Parts: sequence; C-alpha cells; structure tokens
Amino acid sequence: MNLNFFKQTRILDGGMGQELLARGMKPNGTLWSANALLDENYHQLVLDTHRDFVKAGAEVIVTTTFTTRRKRLRDNNVEDKFEYLNKKAGQIAFAVKKEFPNIFVAGGLPPQNLTYEADDRSEEEIIKNIKEQAKLLNPYVDFFYFDVWSSIKEFKCGIKAIKEFGKPYLVGIHISEGTKLPSGENISDIKNIIDEKLIGIILSCVSPENYEINLNELKSLKVPFGFKINGFITTKPRNGYSSTFTKLNGNPNEFLGHREDLTPKKIGKIVKRFKESGATILGGCCETRPSHISAMATVK
Repeated sequence: MNLNFFKQTRILDGGMGQELLARGMKPNGTLWSANALLDENYHQLVLDTHRDFVKAGAEVIVTTTFTTRRKRLRDNNVEDKFEYLNKKAGQIAFAVKKEFPNIFVAGGLPPQNLTYEADDRSEEEIIKNIKEQAKLLNPYVDFFYFDVWSSIKEFKCGIKAIKEFGKPYLVGIHISEGTKLPSGENISDIKNIIDEKLIGIILSCVSPENYEINLNELKSLKVPFGFKINGFITTKPRNGYSSTFTKLNGNPNEFLGHREDLTPKKIGKIVKRFKESGATILGGCCETRPSHISAMATVK
C-alpha cells in the first residue's frame, strides 16, 4: 500500500457496531458487533453493511473486530472463539474487497482492555494481545487501524506488535473531553514514537466539537490527519463506559445518548469545513450511517 495514500482526501466507513444494531442484530451480553460474527445468521448482514458503506462512498472499510479482543470474549465466556471470530471478520471484509477491488481493508485493532480508558497493564501483555489479533487479521487487510486507543503507551505497543507484518498503520486517538487523552497525555506526545510506517493520525470516536478544539494540535504533527466522528452525546458517562455497558447488556446509545442534530446534511457541512481546514481522512464512527458517509463523500 502506498504510504502517501492519505495525503489525498479519502473517505472512511461509518460505525459498524451501531449500524448492525440498527439493522436488527440482537444484543448478546457485551459482545456488541462480535455477536454478528458469532451468529452465522448475521454474516450476510455484516457483508451487506460493509457493502452499503462502500456504495455510499467509503474507500476504506474497517474489519468488524472492535469486540473480538480477548478480554471482551472472555467476559462473555466465548474466548475459545477468538481465532474464529477474527478470521471471520477478515474474510467478510475481504469478500467485499473482491467485489470492489479499489477499496482498502483496515484491520481494526481495538483497545485490548477497556473502552475509552487507558490500558494500565504491562507493555508485554498489551503487545501480546495486539499481536495475536493482528496475526489473524493480517492475511485479509491492507493496513492496520489502531481503533479508539487512549494512551501513548498503547500506540507504542501497537507499533511494536505489528512490526513483523510490515504493513502501514493508521493511528486512531480517542479524547472523551477537552484536549487530553484519557491517559492525561497530549496528542503531540505521539510524535516521539511514530515511525516510517505511519500513514495518518485521526481522532477516533469523537464529537465534531471535540475534533475542532484539537484541530491545531493535529495539524502541528505535519502528517495526514482527520477523524471518525461519532453521533453520541458523550463518551464519558458518569459511571464509566465499561461498567455501565456491562450492567445494561444492550445498545451503548442507551447510556451514551444519540444526537438528533447530526443529520447527514449537517454532517456534510461540518466535514466540508474540516476538509477546508486541512483534514484529508474523513469518516464516521458510532451512530454514523451510510447516509452520513454519502454526505461526506459529496465534499471530497
């Protein structure tokens, strides 16, 4: 893959997990999108959802692997399905690429512990987890996407974990509020660890408002940058994401909320402004549908 890919304006896909729920996938514990891989009755739904994002204008699709990390599977007593679920996600995404050869498949590597929280485990443990998942996805993907990570330590571990595969990587930094990662670090701290395989840095699963207040620091890194915008009201619920999600056993928008104001038309206007400010990586995250991606694609 050309390391300059994101120097031109590119359109990423939207939020697979929330879209699968919106299309009728039933919640199963805290498996979220992984349930669509575990239950073969949903495999066609996953494929069709990927396909619809491509038809809307997405040039990159991300594997449905946000909850196929070992911890989430262990919490739901299906860790024995780790290999199967990650391979299946890769196979389904690759099948879409066969249909649309010009698209790229990003191997989605989620935070390996909790969501929206820095991983406080040892680097060795984090690297081991990431490498296991990346190895399973590697045959099916063009590059790796560090999806919604919350600390510089995690990115450092990710770069080490995928090195043997020789593929580029896209950094997806999460910031719940303000200008600091959940670890308390700055976006610019990442410049100390990135290497020649970096193809871009985005803010991942953030509100448009949060992206905007961090825009100047992103630009200062002097690499291709952009976003995967979400449509949640917050990603920092009072009792924490992981503990609340575990108790509710359902759709994350039940406690993170859903923004009614972010219509496709409004998203199109917002993304146009962000593109004019230098963003070349344009995409959606949770609560963004093919109609939102279509609106982004019109401003390309």
